[in-house]
Amino acid sequence: MPDDDPRSSSFAVAFKEFIDAMNAEAAKETTPLFDRLREYLGTDPTKAQVVAEEFDNWEHPNIQVALDAVLSKPPRRSELIGIAAQNKRFGGVTFSDLLSAGGPWGRPLSEGAVDYVNFHLENDKVLTCVQYGLFLVTDGDDRFTVYIAGPPSAQMGPQSRMRIEIAGARRDRAASLLKEITAAMRERNVYRGNAISLAPGQFGVQGLVKFHRLPRISRTDIVLPDGLLERIERQTVGFSAHADELLAAGRSLKRGMLLYGPPGTGKTLTVMYLATQMPGRTLLLTTGHGLGMIGTVGQFARSLAPATVVVEDVDLIAQERGYPGMPTQPLLFELLNQLDGLADDADVLFVLTTNRPDILEPALAARPGRVDLVVEMPMPDAAARHRLIDLYARGMRLKDVDLDRLVERTDGASPAYIKELLRKAALFAALAGSANTVDQSHLDAGMAELEAGGELAKRIVGFGSAGFLPPSPAVGPMRPAGFPEVRRG
Repeated sequence: MPDDDPRSSSFAVAFKEFIDAMNAEAAKETTPLFDRLREYLGTDPTKAQVVAEEFDNWEHPNIQVALDAVLSKPPRRSELIGIAAQNKRFGGVTFSDLLSAGGPWGRPLSEGAVDYVNFHLENDKVLTCVQYGLFLVTDGDDRFTVYIAGPPSAQMGPQSRMRIEIAGARRDRAASLLKEITAAMRERNVYRGNAISLAPGQFGVQGLVKFHRLPRISRTDIVLPDGLLERIERQTVGFSAHADELLAAGRSLKRGMLLYGPPGTGKTLTVMYLATQMPGRTLLLTTGHGLGMIGTVGQFARSLAPATVVVEDVDLIAQERGYPGMPTQPLLFELLNQLDGLADDADVLFVLTTNRPDILEPALAARPGRVDLVVEMPMPDAAARHRLIDLYARGMRLKDVDLDRLVERTDGASPAYIKELLRKAALFAALAGSANTVDQSHLDAGMAELEAGGELAKRIVGFGSAGFLPPSPAVGPMRPAGFPEVRRG
């Protein structure tokens, strides 16, 4: 049929009228749930005033504890119902979508089961959170619906946001309720005061937060040269204990510390000890894949202050710009931005550790508040090795062991090596049926096994400094180029 044929135009008009009529009839169709919402709100739900906000998926447990507190605050009452919607776990389904004629997938809005998801918190606690559901909230004369959507699961795609929508007759009242919920999220944050780490999920999804249970480490477990631990404690525990006085005196609380030295010299152990000495602080552990989320870690630290951010093996993201064979890391600039972006009154401590101080970017120490104290964690001397043997031999009896000779034989050994040596000796003693009594033969067997793999094995277990590259001779043996030796005044 030619385009200019009058019959073509007549057919198009008739077809449009047919479609419009079908849509009009569909719009008249209602369901029991739609009718219930209309009666509850006192208005057509599609005409209700809606305020909405999106949140990162790690905020899901904070949203749940906030909803539990806010929606149960007298005289409020709430009822939770589920919504049946096909493929809702893909995300992106708004409350308006659900209310639209025929639903987002051609199905009318109907009631279904509430979707829940469990979050594992500190000390093996489990918090059950609403994944998809609709709260009917009564607050005096006001009526609201609070719609919770998502976040969708990581397997469904890169979407990593969840959504709250509050609908009611008055937009200002709905906005006020949403503001109250977000305030309760900050006040009741489930991460505050705990030890946590962040790691990226599948398909680039951010926000998998893991809680950690820290070992109880006492001061006697830390074996360092005289005065070294005291310097570290002043920069960390001292600041934390006197934060109010320092703020009153106009002093900045943001600060940074770098611990460097060969593997096994106690950098991580010292960090764990410090965490036990500063109760109430949030500890953010950043290592491995979590290094790629340094921007999000900084966001956490600001919102959860007082906080300590530990960046282990910082050389992986903070190599000196222009270092041969090392392309500039975008994460280096992100780390610098996070160090610089803290307000002076933000009680946030960055602790960086590395085995390779020689390749670190000097700009890390270019400004106060980045790295203010650099501490070398050395291999233990003879006196320290004697203390370490006493420490790691606790609970066992050393029979006919020449301690002075053992101290001499472990010259160049790290604390980690000595700890493993005593553990191996205890194993050989147990295999020989002598339980906790360790003699010289057990120590000899343990040392032989640790060294059986040659130089590589010795480096792995922390014997000698062959695996540690010291700073350039032009810089000096004690600290990386451009870094301060002591904290700035």
